[in-house]
Amino acid sequence: MTDTKHCNDPDDERRQGSSMSRRTFLKAGVALTAAQTLGFGASNAFAASDAVRIGVLNPSTGTYAELGKNQTRGAQMAAAEINAAGGVMNRPLELIVTDTSSKTGLAVSKAHQLVRQNGVHFLQGTVSSAVSEAIEQASKGMDTLFVDSGGHATPVTGKYCTWNTFRVCTTTYMLAAGIADTLMKKYGKRWYFLTPNYAFGLTEQAAFESILKANGGTVLGAALAPLGTTDFSSYLIQAQAARPDCLIILQAGDDLVHALTQINQFGLQHKFGVAGGMMELEVLKALPRAARVGAWSFEWWWNQPNTPHVKRFVDGYRKRYGSNEYPTARSWFGYVATHAIAQAANEAKSLNSMKVARAMAGMTLPPQVALEPASLQFRTSDHQLMAGIYAGEVNAGGTYPDLFNVIKYEPGASIAQSAEQKGCQMTFPS
Repeated sequence: MTDTKHCNDPDDERRQGSSMSRRTFLKAGVALTAAQTLGFGASNAFAASDAVRIGVLNPSTGTYAELGKNQTRGAQMAAAEINAAGGVMNRPLELIVTDTSSKTGLAVSKAHQLVRQNGVHFLQGTVSSAVSEAIEQASKGMDTLFVDSGGHATPVTGKYCTWNTFRVCTTTYMLAAGIADTLMKKYGKRWYFLTPNYAFGLTEQAAFESILKANGGTVLGAALAPLGTTDFSSYLIQAQAARPDCLIILQAGDDLVHALTQINQFGLQHKFGVAGGMMELEVLKALPRAARVGAWSFEWWWNQPNTPHVKRFVDGYRKRYGSNEYPTARSWFGYVATHAIAQAANEAKSLNSMKVARAMAGMTLPPQVALEPASLQFRTSDHQLMAGIYAGEVNAGGTYPDLFNVIKYEPGASIAQSAEQKGCQMTFPS
């Protein structure tokens, strides 16, 4: 049981007409009653009509489905904690979850539905950077706070930055900066790229290239693959012909699983280094043992024995979702996004998006939410959370969840571009 409900397709709502608002209200009441029976207690007995609603835009189908599922799980865990502690301004927090399938047009339609029809106060989510960029503009048009939990393209908090958008995950530049030096020292400075042909991959490749060239390295070329590619053989033939020191793989989700599986089938990991800017526990778990190779960045890691509160978070997550389910960076993204919205609304004592955005700008997360060695703050100049990078190598002989060896932690402030370097000129409406 979670403090969530799922948003229907817009076409279904149009067919069902005015009955939707009443049924939505009744569902909220049922969800709330069930939540109370799970131990939130009589002191937190809220009226369903008073709910503070967050619309959660994550993919539950498509290439990034597993990543979206874990972002939603993290958000649900945070919502339960927030409600157990009294909610938002003594009102219950409700998540309304909808599937974007990582499609921009669908995601924008769902965002409008959530705000206009479901009456959400705030939006959060996304995995695809293209979806993040689209929701950023749509939410600005609706004067609605949007917390980008998992879309990395630098322009979201760079040249496209808006007063109402904040981001939890790192930028594509930070992903590259957190691991590039390690890769140059380990493999050499002649790189070939395997890149998803959309905002995330293109901006991450540009970041890697700029760092490589600044250090006297050589870009041998790049193969651009569409999102959702399952057969990478033609791209890998191109990479092999280039004879790089290192193949930099920028795919994510199922695409990264397919790419690394085929690299192993062709034995290419024995011919050159294999590495990338973003590895995730979901991917390592899905890969055959022999395909778990390379040096990568993680954005959050579950095993941090010297970081306060991490064990509590991990234990709570496993208790909630199953003893064999460990929180991933995506779980942490959703968890932080939800807690940050609640914290800012409580500090602003308002559900007005502009007031909440002003409270979130410069806001520091408490240690029990940040769950990193460094203090984490949403930077006022661009609304980017200064989250760090865990650089390391795949533990090829390990078993889940011990599949990665962290070599170093890079605080976000040490690898982030300034707002000016990214092209962000932050302004609030007068």
